[in-house]
Amino acid sequence: MSRSPLLARAYDLCVEKARRNIRRLADAPKSGAFAADGDYFGFHEGFFEISNWTSSFFTGMALLAYRSTGDTEFLAQCNRLKAPYREKVVRHGMDTMHDLGFLYTLYSVAAYKQTGDREHRETALLAAAELAKRFVPEGKYLRAWGRMDENRTDYAGLAIIDSLMNLPLLCWAAAESGDFRLREIADRHASTVLEYFVRPDDSVCHSFRFDPRTGAPVGADNYCGRTVESCWARGTSWAIYGFALMHGYTREARYREAALRVARKFVSLLDEELVPVWDFSLPEGEPRLRDSSAAAIAACGLDELQKYLPGETGLTAAADALTERLCSSDYLDERLECPGLLKHAQIGDGVGKARVAYSSWGDYFFMEALARRLHGDPRFW
Repeated sequence: MSRSPLLARAYDLCVEKARRNIRRLADAPKSGAFAADGDYFGFHEGFFEISNWTSSFFTGMALLAYRSTGDTEFLAQCNRLKAPYREKVVRHGMDTMHDLGFLYTLYSVAAYKQTGDREHRETALLAAAELAKRFVPEGKYLRAWGRMDENRTDYAGLAIIDSLMNLPLLCWAAAESGDFRLREIADRHASTVLEYFVRPDDSVCHSFRFDPRTGAPVGADNYCGRTVESCWARGTSWAIYGFALMHGYTREARYREAALRVARKFVSLLDEELVPVWDFSLPEGEPRLRDSSAAAIAACGLDELQKYLPGETGLTAAADALTERLCSSDYLDERLECPGLLKHAQIGDGVGKARVAYSSWGDYFFMEALARRLHGDPRFW
């Protein structure tokens, strides 16, 4: 493991910001997706809203801090959130989406793995059961967005690449409970993503549509990238990490090979700046905005993939380079009064453009990338 002073200093900053942020989240549970000024607590979205997928990036950072420091304040603050997390799946289950995996892996599962607290285990199993309800057998996919009883919306029949990161919740729950139907759902969905999302040139589309009634494939779509045909950087990083995680759970070589293909594509498209442009398919003359969150996620994904391909030393080199670049003042905000860590994340707005902001997901994966180097794999996923 690394002993780099640069990484250690950045990690210490993550720990201190995590300490401040988890207190505020426990005081008033809410979402905190992104902010132009880095103040996530000004983001106007409630904890129980269906679109909330980001609260657990704060708990995830706090639990990383607890793991590395042993400071029980982090755990105590996280435990103050037990009731709302349970309520979200027990009383508001219909108003959830595929990102239950992000929410409960980086809260309930991570806390249970570190403490053995059975309340966290029970809540995580309830969340996995709720996520499984989003599986559409006809098309063999997890529906991404919208209530499952609403079939006349734009989201009916829609799956997205981000979904791969939600599958570990199902795989963990299957092993923990013995309900292997949950892992079968995860495997079927990952297989569908591999078939329809990964293009022959190893780029990936953001989303794909299926006929809501028959499950027949309709075609690619886009809500976050530049165009339907483009190569969205963050989606590429989700695919690297998600396929690598699925290989870890299933030992299916096809998922490892998919992760490697997409990883090689991602690395080949990086330039001297290292942090990728937000979409690799930007037309000439369009601002080449960088996405720090895509770099952080990719670093973690490359690390995960390296575990199964020890001969691919280039994966580690690329992950190290991305992590170190994010530690520079070009991207890292060292002001303690600012809740956010990484500047220059990009938020796709659904019409092929992007907004510059700090992102809570970029912050979490940056801290995870640092933790992997300084304290070993946290194995939250």
